[in-house]
Amino acid sequence: MELRQLRYLVRVIELGSISRAALDLELVQSALSQQISRLESELSTRLLQRSSKGVTPTEAGLAFFREAQLVLRHAEQAVRSAQESRLSGSVSVGMAPTTAAVLGLPLLRAMRERYPDVRLHVVESLSGHLTGMLNARQLDLAMLFDSQAGRRWSVMPLLEEKLFLIESRRPELATTLKTPRRMSVAQLAGLPLILPTGLHGLRSTLESAFARAKCKPNVVTEIDSLAMLMDAVDSGLGCTVQPWAAVGRYADAAQRFKLTEISDTPARRATALCSLSDDELSPAGLAARVVLADCAREAVHSGRWVGARLIS
Repeated sequence: MELRQLRYLVRVIELGSISRAALDLELVQSALSQQISRLESELSTRLLQRSSKGVTPTEAGLAFFREAQLVLRHAEQAVRSAQESRLSGSVSVGMAPTTAAVLGLPLLRAMRERYPDVRLHVVESLSGHLTGMLNARQLDLAMLFDSQAGRRWSVMPLLEEKLFLIESRRPELATTLKTPRRMSVAQLAGLPLILPTGLHGLRSTLESAFARAKCKPNVVTEIDSLAMLMDAVDSGLGCTVQPWAAVGRYADAAQRFKLTEISDTPARRATALCSLSDDELSPAGLAARVVLADCAREAVHSGRWVGARLIS
């Protein structure tokens, strides 16, 4: 299937006549008819109903016509952007707070450098909320956790993060002063945990890990705000299980928090770059998706994203 065939079909349906479309496109009528026939053969369905009065689209032709118009608009925008060397438009990107701590500023800088005319809208929220926003098409892209991936989305698995028990380092507040360098999920069973609610990806991952270890977490508080959750841990109200990125925004994290790696393989968080389907994303959205993936890979390769490894 060629782009010109889409353009031919769209013009034929718009004018309601193959002969008029041929004149408009500066083609021989037989050549235009041949291209339409090839397209119908490739799709194994009839797109046009021919009569002495002209042509009208079939039900399949009308559905194809609408999608072809969208493809042609995107193609025209891509051509204009390439000719002007300045991609423009707007893109909405969603990231969980832990992800935003590592990727937020690098994404802003990279987009400003590569596509200065693209207006970026960044939403930081817990993953459960981002899932709903992507489903409602309020976001173009979102960094989500693979258990939340929707079937209608384009999903690019990116990386996997280790999880850590995080507690206060202050001796008078620390929950478990004698924790080893690594712990199993089973060893967490008696600790007072502060976690997000079950709507969000991390909680689902942890529940599965505890189920595999045949034990239950001792959740003393549920907080759906990373900043408040970490304040509670810092104050000694309990400990939490999070990826390293949860402390990524703290310049004095090493002095404030103690991190103990969770050794169980299931206690890992896989992150995927999810977006609307390719035919729904604008050229600006497609470009932002590439930039976001590049930023994530660079953060892992450079060692800035502690405890993360690329999936592919």
